[in-house]
Amino acid sequence: MKLSQASLSLLEKTIRQAVSKYICGCEQTIVTDIHLQANQNSGELSIFDDDDEDLACITVEEWMTYGGDDFYESAERILSTLLNNMKNGGDFDRLTILKPYSFVLVDEEKETVAELLLMDDDTLLVNEELLKGLDEELDSFLKELLEK
Repeated sequence: MKLSQASLSLLEKTIRQAVSKYICGCEQTIVTDIHLQANQNSGELSIFDDDDEDLACITVEEWMTYGGDDFYESAERILSTLLNNMKNGGDFDRLTILKPYSFVLVDEEKETVAELLLMDDDTLLVNEELLKGLDEELDSFLKELLEK
């Protein structure tokens, strides 16, 4: 699934709008997850917190017309990339949410489909890209140690 630049911008703006409720000079809020609920039939993306309080909602036109069986995998890839770009751009630096918390993709029954982004200063989520070549590096390191 490929989204237009307008849809990607709309998604980013909506996520910013949702998390803006947590930018204030007040004390830190305890939120475990920010849920992103994508619906292929209606094209809606609803964003809500742990208490099911709606934070934002939009309609993504391309989702309504997408006919593939891999909707959640495609949505996960798009949303994860977008959230990571926003994190790297500093969009989540001023949030008054106690860490760790996650952005989570959920289905219509609000069951977790995927963890999109973990916000924690001490934890790094391991993915396939990060693990590529790890076996070779460890073997090389071990061989070098044993030779000395």
